Amino acid sequence: MHTQQTEISMSVTSSAVSTHSQSSERESNSQVDMAAVMRRQQWQDFLFHKLTFSFALFVLLVLIGIIISLMINAWPAMKEFGFAFITTVEWDPVNDKYGGLIAIVGTLATSVIALLIAFPISFGIALFLTEICPPWLKRPLGTSIELLAGVPSIIYGMWGLFVFAPLFSNYVQPALSSTLGKLPVVGVLFSGPMIGIGILTAGIILAVMIIPFIASVMRDVFEVVPPVLKESAYGLGCTKWEVVRKIVLPYTKIGVVGGVMLGLGRALGETMAITFVIGNAHKLSWSLFAPGNSIASTLANEFAEAETVLHTSSLFLLGLILFVITFIVLSAAKLMLLGLSKKEGTK
Repeated sequence: MHTQQTEISMSVTSSAVSTHSQSSERESNSQVDMAAVMRRQQWQDFLFHKLTFSFALFVLLVLIGIIISLMINAWPAMKEFGFAFITTVEWDPVNDKYGGLIAIVGTLATSVIALLIAFPISFGIALFLTEICPPWLKRPLGTSIELLAGVPSIIYGMWGLFVFAPLFSNYVQPALSSTLGKLPVVGVLFSGPMIGIGILTAGIILAVMIIPFIASVMRDVFEVVPPVLKESAYGLGCTKWEVVRKIVLPYTKIGVVGGVMLGLGRALGETMAITFVIGNAHKLSWSLFAPGNSIASTLANEFAEAETVLHTSSLFLLGLILFVITFIVLSAAKLMLLGLSKKEGTK
């Protein structure tokens, strides 16, 4: 009997030892598998980090390469004319004398005109689509605005030259000249030849081009306003204008500024549409009716015909100046957005 109990006890002990060893083995295998998974995930994260970093670095290298290329090719003109290139009006390929003031003024003037026209219209379009527009009209109208953003710029230029310019010279320019042209200070801006093409025409065409971009961005920004905020304001008795002024605009002002700067960046660099309607004249005039030039149109018209090294270098210098202007505008927008973000944090 005692021998039988001893055998049973030994059997139970060996079974327990076997079970414990199997459990330990499973835990060891599980730890090994977990370690393998962690190593694989670490490698995946490492590769993903390096891959995305290489994409970002590639963009930065391309940007640096563009800047270096522009500076190298613009160096002969920079060495010859210096800072006076920016303040000189003369552009004379025959005598190899060049100044960029006319093109710089034309670029800035057309962009400012475009922004002054496009901003309020885009703002009204975005508010109508998000706050007032009936549901059955909202989708087709929004789609139409997005389609306008996809129209090639050369189409806008052809439409501006063959359709808009004749109408502008026959109806709009005489009306502006007989009204605003009679004012003491701003009258000089609306005087001069009424030929349909010029700085003002180019600015209006640019405005038509950038309205879809600014309106689309503003609409998307306005749509992210939490409905509970607007419903609470309506519940307190606010009108639509009060809701827009006190709820929507404070909540979305950063996005609105970003959309406006996006449109301004598009206006600064536009080429083909401006080339059709600006007049392409190397003249500096106070009149917005007079033909002029921009940096982009100068490059488009003369780059293929530049024969001397100094002529080509001057065109590269104009491109570098356009790059600097765009960089300054976008940097100012970024600083403005940072300032708005800091003010939001202090409230």
